[in-house]
Amino acid sequence: MSGARERLLQERKKWRQDPPFGFSARPQRKEDGSFDMMKWSCIIPGMTGSLWEGGFFPLEIEFSLDYPSKPPKCSFPKGFYHPNIYPSGTVCLSILNEEKDWRPAISIKIILMGIRDLLAHPNEEDPAQEPALNTYLHRKDEYEKAIKEQTQKYALDKQ
Repeated sequence: MSGARERLLQERKKWRQDPPFGFSARPQRKEDGSFDMMKWSCIIPGMTGSLWEGGFFPLEIEFSLDYPSKPPKCSFPKGFYHPNIYPSGTVCLSILNEEKDWRPAISIKIILMGIRDLLAHPNEEDPAQEPALNTYLHRKDEYEKAIKEQTQKYALDKQ
């Protein structure tokens, strides 16, 4: 078994013992019914008191065989609206960048909590989606309306 898979098995065990409230993270199933430890499906609940409250946002995490030496790739659905999410859905966050703040000790739990925080508190210094950043900076009402619409799209009663 590779070091990456071994680490992910440990993380899955820790997650199941102490999952953060409202979050979900589990390996995806392969066609044969077994788990693919290298691809996880997650749900991130919107932060209470933020524009994102009430939404449950789907995220996919893809791990390489170099994990935890290299960070995983985290993606929302294509077209997800946020200043720090690329149009492809890929999350732009310093703890997911090996050139910046990635450390092998960072766990799936820390990644998901960091992404939830990023949703509610965009990083103006590291944009991934210029139109969303410009709206966030210069047209707050329009930005808030777009986030509320997106949050409603991912509300529990819509899933």
